[in-house]
Amino acid sequence: MAAVEAGGVYSGTARAAGPSMDEPEAGPVVDKAGAAGPVMNEAPPPPPLPGLQLVQQGAEACVYRGLFLGRAAVAKLRIPKRYRHPALEERLSRRRMAQEARSLLRCRRAGIPAPVVYFVDYVTNSIYLEDIIGSVTVQDHIYSVQQSGNDSSSLLILAEKMGELLARMHDEDLIHGDLTTSNVLLRPPKEKLDLVLIDFGLSFISGLPEDKGVDLYVLEKAFLSTHPDTEAMFKTLLKTYAATSKKSGPVIKKLDEVRLRGRKRSMIG
Repeated sequence: MAAVEAGGVYSGTARAAGPSMDEPEAGPVVDKAGAAGPVMNEAPPPPPLPGLQLVQQGAEACVYRGLFLGRAAVAKLRIPKRYRHPALEERLSRRRMAQEARSLLRCRRAGIPAPVVYFVDYVTNSIYLEDIIGSVTVQDHIYSVQQSGNDSSSLLILAEKMGELLARMHDEDLIHGDLTTSNVLLRPPKEKLDLVLIDFGLSFISGLPEDKGVDLYVLEKAFLSTHPDTEAMFKTLLKTYAATSKKSGPVIKKLDEVRLRGRKRSMIG
């Protein structure tokens, strides 16, 4: 087992803190539990530590919430793929967990809000993260504002904050890999729009504009598919990203190319 960093855990309302495990990550909690892949109707594995409560079960990981060494924490337990050779599965799991922990530490060293990593346990394939108590996902916040019927101008300010945050992340050559509105948390009080990035299970390091453009494209598709009538919000996010990032020019150009490829793929079927 390897201790990575002392700190808090991220909590959230959507998922248990802790970026999703490996090929994905979770919500208010911090990480999404799973990404693409068949979701099995199997009983979840037992928690890595006694006393932890299951918050979310995904295809890639289960997210638990509880205490770790007396601190509120989220534990992300990777689900092994039975179709893989055990030795390969062990290597891949170690690599994914190590990269997730490195990405979170890279964010924190750069001043980018992300959950604290408490511990990485390679024996149980679990990672313990700060639980952001009382947080909600940006996804849930957008739903709440839209359903309330109140003035939604605050969502444009939120979009600006998200654009700034993602620009800072990409300027560190960190690719999230699973950008959605459920992988960004709002700390309480929500009015302060204090954002936290979570679920770095698919993250990697790259300075290529193509990778950053794809990261933004994934977020754009998530916006359009999850939140109707938010085109202006994403446009504001992108405008702020371009104004904040020192490397935005080639990235926005690649985003346009990725969009074009996506449209062609949709036309061909």
